[in-house]
Amino acid sequence: MLRRDGGAFSSRRLSAPSLCENTFARSRTQTYLPHTLSIAIVALNEEANLGRVLGSVRWADEIVVVDAGSTDRTCDIAREYGARVVIEPWRGYTAQKNYALELCTQDWILSLDADEEVSPELAEEIRGVLTGRSSFDGYAMSRKNLFLGKWMRHGGFYPDPKLRLFRGGKAYSTGRDPHDRFEMKNGEHVGRLQGALIHHTYPTLTVYLEHMNRYSSVWNRVPGAVPQKFSINAIVLRPLATFIYNYFFRLGFLDGREGLLLHMYHAGYVSWKYAKGWEMGRNPGS
Repeated sequence: MLRRDGGAFSSRRLSAPSLCENTFARSRTQTYLPHTLSIAIVALNEEANLGRVLGSVRWADEIVVVDAGSTDRTCDIAREYGARVVIEPWRGYTAQKNYALELCTQDWILSLDADEEVSPELAEEIRGVLTGRSSFDGYAMSRKNLFLGKWMRHGGFYPDPKLRLFRGGKAYSTGRDPHDRFEMKNGEHVGRLQGALIHHTYPTLTVYLEHMNRYSSVWNRVPGAVPQKFSINAIVLRPLATFIYNYFFRLGFLDGREGLLLHMYHAGYVSWKYAKGWEMGRNPGS
């Protein structure tokens, strides 16, 4: 998911009926590299994406999918790729990802979102790390964000480096939901891989706007969120400044029509987030 001011599932516990079973044992052919790799993925109703990301890492030693109660074929698809599926009600983005890390048993962990894909170049670099030629305990990688099917090369959406590969026990998910990120536990420097994650984000404007509407609500529901005063600066001027900065100064206009729509509607999301913070104080319990 694209995030320049937030984005996540709701942190409320999920009560929808699940088509999934509990933990499923996994068997697969090992790659026999000196160091082993776990893949950690959290998911909810990701049948449209999951097969793609799992197909790009089927060479890994272990795949752990933590499912938050899917009602589609998410768990079935995960098992078709040999994943170990664990059902866990949604804890929030950072907490759910940390739980997934706890379930991993191999030397290294690669944390992925269900709508991502490991490029062949990145996969080869990761296998190089697993051979033991590693100077770091963690590695960041670039991410190619696709919006309406087009790679967003400008406006702050590339290279969009993400720490995702690290030795087990060396990193954790942190941040305020929905702004999750990984950090090294002891603040160590991390290496940089040249291959990219491919991020199949929003294929349609409808999907994008639905997500931004939900994310702007999630931001105001996390523990510690407080009502906001009505602010022209936050609701009007900040979104405008966000658009000008990303679209003009960070060259978002070079991404054509898709770039214009992305930055225009993202500025709208910024406004929604602060307007909903004001609404929360105006209508307590909303």
